[in-house]
Amino acid sequence: MERRSFLGNTIAMGLTPLTFGQEQKESAHQPVTIEKFRSGKPHRGKVLAAIQPHSDDIPIFAGGTVAKLIKEGYTGYLIRTSNDDHAGRGETVGEVIRNNEKDNEEVAKALGLTKVYNLGYRNHRMDNISIQELRGRLIFLFRLLKVDTVISYDPWGHYEENPDHYITAKAVESARWMAGGRLDYPEHFEAGLSPHSVKERYYFARGPQLVNRIVDISETIDDKVASNRVIVTQGPGGNAGTRLRDRLEKEGKYLPVLGDKKESSNHNYIKHFVLDIDSMATRGVPSDREIGKTHGLDWAERFHYIGPTVSKLEEYIEANAKIK
Repeated sequence: MERRSFLGNTIAMGLTPLTFGQEQKESAHQPVTIEKFRSGKPHRGKVLAAIQPHSDDIPIFAGGTVAKLIKEGYTGYLIRTSNDDHAGRGETVGEVIRNNEKDNEEVAKALGLTKVYNLGYRNHRMDNISIQELRGRLIFLFRLLKVDTVISYDPWGHYEENPDHYITAKAVESARWMAGGRLDYPEHFEAGLSPHSVKERYYFARGPQLVNRIVDISETIDDKVASNRVIVTQGPGGNAGTRLRDRLEKEGKYLPVLGDKKESSNHNYIKHFVLDIDSMATRGVPSDREIGKTHGLDWAERFHYIGPTVSKLEEYIEANAKIK
């Protein structure tokens, strides 16, 4: 049975696998935090890395959150681990690789990210690579860019069939853990780098996962749509709205929600179908609008969020230390 069919049937039957339906107000004893947009650039000076195996992953699952954090002051970088080298529609492999590179650059622009790093591993073959090599490259980038926050696939997500997704997720998690230590890759320090700990993680998944953070993307939903619109080589967005409008026109039909112009058709298709009405079929996750509605928001994305561990030692000393 297909994973998405199983999940869709599960929801239809009224069952609630972890984070589906009501997303469980409390998952594994962790309360769900609602993160809303904050004005005034509260994150100025901080750095985020949006890490995706393919050019459409961040736009599909976390584009609204990335755009939100950038608008709140982060400097951001886009790291793509695969080269998306799947040929199709009469294109050569080289043409597909180059077209995906162009799409990836446009995704970065749409979300306000500063630079793109393409690591270039073979598409859908990342379970054949050395994960130590990928981890080492990510550690280098985390130290070089001084990354504070990562957004990527959840290394603890369930029912993920794509090897590029779960290999990238595991490498990101182990790399962020090792980047702050002095024992691993000491040659980095001779090159002028220093240990740097990644403090926050926003992890997304296609299947059930622990969800403890709902991010309000009502302010940045159109940025998310734009980041999906520029992916014309793959993904559920791109020019899909125009293609649907043209198909319906040949059948003597039309959908008012698509509008009557190319750009409005593509924009509206992504916003109302990919991210909402047909979300389970196109992305394998519940609607962003429905997730938001559940929490009193217009649009929202969900994450397994892990923040910095705060030591209580000094607080305890302040409250309990005695003067000799």
